[in-house]
Order: sequence, then C-alpha cells, then structure tokens
Amino acid sequence: MAELETDSFLDHVEALRRTLLACLAAWAVALPFGLVLARPFVSWLIRWSCPASIARLHYFSALEAFTTYLRIGGVLAILLCHPYLVHRVWQFLLPALHEHERRALRPWLVVFSLLFASGAAFCLVAILPLLMRFSASFASADLAPVLGLADFVALAGALTLAFGLMFQTPIAVVVAVRFGLASAAALRHARPYVLIAVLVVSAVLTPPDVISQIALAAPTWILFELGILFAARGSDRPGRRRSRGSAGASDA
Repeated sequence: MAELETDSFLDHVEALRRTLLACLAAWAVALPFGLVLARPFVSWLIRWSCPASIARLHYFSALEAFTTYLRIGGVLAILLCHPYLVHRVWQFLLPALHEHERRALRPWLVVFSLLFASGAAFCLVAILPLLMRFSASFASADLAPVLGLADFVALAGALTLAFGLMFQTPIAVVVAVRFGLASAAALRHARPYVLIAVLVVSAVLTPPDVISQIALAAPTWILFELGILFAARGSDRPGRRRSRGSAGASDA
C-alpha cells in the first residue's frame, strides 16, 4: 500500500513537472513576439495616458529602457500564450476532479480570465489617464514634471494587477457561499465591514492618492453586490434545495 501511494505521488510530481515545462516552453515561444510588441505598447500607453505637459518620459540609467521593455515583453508573452497555459493547468487538474466538479469549475476559468481582463482594461483605459492628469495638474511655471519610464511602467503594472485581482470579488463571494463559508444573508448584514475592508485593500494596492483608491473601491463594491446577487440565486435554485432536503432526510 505504501509503495502504491509513493508511486501515485511520484506520478503527480511528474505530471506537474511536465505541465510546468510545457508552460515555460510556451512562454519562451511567445517571448520574441512579446518583445516585438513591447515598445509599441509602451508608446501607445504613454500617448493614451499622459497629457501634453508630460508627453515625454525619461530614463535615468543606461539599461533602464532595455530592462523595462524586457519586463513588458515577458508580461505580453504571458498574455499571448494565456489560453494554452490555462489549458495545460486544466489538463493537470482534470484527473483529480469528479465529473460534477469539472462541470462546475470549467465556466469559472473563463469567468476568472474575463474579469481579470475587464479590470486590467478598465485600469489602462480609464484610471491610468485620470491619475496622470491628476499628477500633471500640479505642474506650474516653477514646477515641471520629469517622470521616468521605469516608474511609469511600474505604476501602470501595479494598478493593472490590483484592478485585475479586485475584479475577482464576485468569484470570491460565490465560492464563499457555495462552499458554505458564508451565506448571502450574512454577507448582506456584513456590508459595513466589507466596505471598510474594500477601502483598506484599495488603499494598500494603489498609490497613496484618493482618486485611484476610490476608483478601485467603487467598482469592487459594485462587483461585491453582484456576487451576492448571483450567489443568492444559485443557492435558491429548486434543484439545490431539493438536494439539500434529500441529504437531510438520508442523514435522518
């Protein structure tokens, strides 16, 4: 029995190794394309986000621009091969899941990707230009903005990641209700505490300015309410109620 368990563990480790190597190989294949797209993407982001007073950014070391484009190219490569990465991870998880678990989890993989993409797009299209205009508003005859390329890209990346993660709030709410960690009614009653938590997390994930914090907290709160709505509908389905009642009768 111990030998069978050891063999099973080694098989899982080998499957994980093959999955990681396949994901790394896919990223390596996509990396040249990401590097080609990095410079035009950064140029578009600067033109889109920065007002006329800060239309030109600067780099302050010999390799700053190169390393910045290299990081952006790596991120773009992940985006390019994202469908394949999700497919490989799903194939790795598939043997450990029952059929009903597969049916339940498959749509959530798509929802996760769509919500993250929506949060990232909302940040780049709406929030980052707003923040850059707010920064430019402090310029005067005695005060001129001189912004670095690496700092701008780091700010855009941090904000994009924060919005992508916070847009997963509906999934967190639905999972909490489906797995019995909380009920929809309990989450409704906990709204004041959740609001405080959303504001705190938004303050931690965003730069120390009120605009970006509110811009992240407001859609997160709306998504939290939508998550409660979807979770309540799912828990109130007739089939789910019947299954709970039959389970209670069998236990009796």
